Amino acid sequence: MAGNVAVMGGDANFHSGSGGRVLPFSAERPHQSRNNAEEERKKHSNPTTFCQLLGLDELFSLEVWRASLAELVGTAILVFALDTIVISSYETITSAPNLIMSILIAIIVAILLIATNPVSGGHINPVITLSAALVGIISLSRAAIYILAQCVGAILGALALKAVVNSTIEETFSLGGCTLTVIAPGPNGPSVVGIGTGQGLWLEILCTFVFLWASIWIAFDHRQAQALGKVVVLSIVGIVVGLLVFISTTVTAAKGYAGVGMNPARCLGAALVRGGHLWYGHWVFWVGPTIACVAFYLYTKIIPRQHYHAEGYKHDFFNVVKSLF
Repeated sequence: MAGNVAVMGGDANFHSGSGGRVLPFSAERPHQSRNNAEEERKKHSNPTTFCQLLGLDELFSLEVWRASLAELVGTAILVFALDTIVISSYETITSAPNLIMSILIAIIVAILLIATNPVSGGHINPVITLSAALVGIISLSRAAIYILAQCVGAILGALALKAVVNSTIEETFSLGGCTLTVIAPGPNGPSVVGIGTGQGLWLEILCTFVFLWASIWIAFDHRQAQALGKVVVLSIVGIVVGLLVFISTTVTAAKGYAGVGMNPARCLGAALVRGGHLWYGHWVFWVGPTIACVAFYLYTKIIPRQHYHAEGYKHDFFNVVKSLF
């Protein structure tokens, strides 16, 4: 359902996954200081090129591709765990399976975020990666690599789940994938139950925006991330995800609807492996979160500058666009 985003602050570069290191000051001769100052002035006098803003050099960086491996493995485990939770929650004899499912999802998401964060920034979700790229925390090139890794990981996670469940469970629960509707048996024969694409689209937009606004922005904000600490921030992300899953499944109360996705890669994995009706309305699970990411980015540009504590992100999307003119 979700991944994580980089926690800002501290002595490590959490959002890039590359790690940070503070080098000690060294004694310099006066002429060396003047030369360094001159080089620094030349560096700042030259505008950043379009290729640098896109981070095209990262496409050929071994470190970035190695970091993306954490995104791949993390997303694979996320998909396997979340889809298993969905199936087991509804198999449990209880009057509130969606509540149990939401609590378990909150826990597993928080754990996986904490595990992957030091390596790649712990996105494990195209929604987080895209919003981080728009804000400028990572480059569009790194975002493309991460999203590719997340999609591959989601497919592997769905394949792993398919290998361990029987065909009846796979068919009954659609492999735990993202669904708007299912075909269910009825007194007058099979019928389609669930929600429409319009309702599903609005749920994806609203829930994904709330997810970004209520938890991810805390991680983007230098001030809040440093004050709360990495573990607390990532736990908040997990809790918000669980709450939104519970809200989306409760407000609709529709059988056949698996709840808000908020993670296009996860929805893609099950759809590719299981196929069939999972492709119905699949575009909703991509278009909705994308619109929410753009809306969230616009929000960060509109709020008063004195309340914006994520300055200095050179890959900001507006900067990329301005470099074209």
